[in-house]
Amino acid sequence: MGLGGPARYFVHARDEAAVAAALAWARARSLPLQALGSGSNIVVADEGVPALVVKIDLRGISAREVGGAVELTAGAGEPWDDLVRASVERGWAGLECLSGIPGLVGATPIQNVGAYGQDVSATVTVVRALDTHDGSIQTLSNRDCGFAYRDSRFRSGEPGRFLVLAVTYRLAPGGTPTIRYADVIEHLGSRGVASATLADVRESVIAIRRSKSMVLDANDPNRRSCGSFFTNPIVSAAAADRAAAGEPGSTMPRWPEHDGRVKLSAAWLIEHAGFARGHDAGPVGLSTRHALAIVARDGARASDVVAFARRLQMAVEERFGVRLEVEPVFWGTTLGRA
Repeated sequence: MGLGGPARYFVHARDEAAVAAALAWARARSLPLQALGSGSNIVVADEGVPALVVKIDLRGISAREVGGAVELTAGAGEPWDDLVRASVERGWAGLECLSGIPGLVGATPIQNVGAYGQDVSATVTVVRALDTHDGSIQTLSNRDCGFAYRDSRFRSGEPGRFLVLAVTYRLAPGGTPTIRYADVIEHLGSRGVASATLADVRESVIAIRRSKSMVLDANDPNRRSCGSFFTNPIVSAAAADRAAAGEPGSTMPRWPEHDGRVKLSAAWLIEHAGFARGHDAGPVGLSTRHALAIVARDGARASDVVAFARRLQMAVEERFGVRLEVEPVFWGTTLGRA
């Protein structure tokens, strides 16, 4: 978002030894430690971060065949979309719908990154991580990660405990692409694609994301954002019915979950609470292409973003009785959460 103040201390870690040394240095001085990837999903406080920030830049990619599948391992500092592109080019299914997402490999298990019918919890087999409690290297299985919708043990279960060093994904060589979302089906149809390949799905997903300003583009006026600022709320069926009653005469999007709850569209709720795409709130506002993206403009501060996010939350909760949860990570002692 191009916002926020400086780190008190900063180190660029290019190997595991540097990450371990940074942890030891911070512990010896009773300093908190924060791991930074590409920063695409972080809001930093205006006054900065009173911690040692470690820029994780561990690289390296390897693959091996295991029981008819491919286990693809990548360092936490590898650019995510480069890894997705490489897997698609090799005909390995499992990540194609996650094309075009900015960020690094290390962030994917933390947030359980997902889009258009896929999320990494379906493919992650192992996360290699540094345990900040005792400085040991841990090998965490999929079950150990505590994955949930846009969440994991790393994000909400024990935030800050583990520094992700590498991730292994189990992919299907020669597998068929995942085609579940209406947007993807419609876009493939508009291109005349009857039997889609992994590459076809990747191309359509990137085009859809670009149309919503959800890819990095230096020429896009909506570029200074974290992408989706809120997750789609998952509520009880009764709460979904009450939310629908808040906008009589309209068809509220709702998708049933396996546990009987219902997923709602955060973007729809925001727009029907009175905030259209392109809504202007001074130095911040909504993207002109997607109601879920809060965009920072010249002169914006992190405090402006937080204040606007709170306005959106309050308006949606007042109108529909649904609390929107923020998706990006907030850094800084006084920034708080929206």
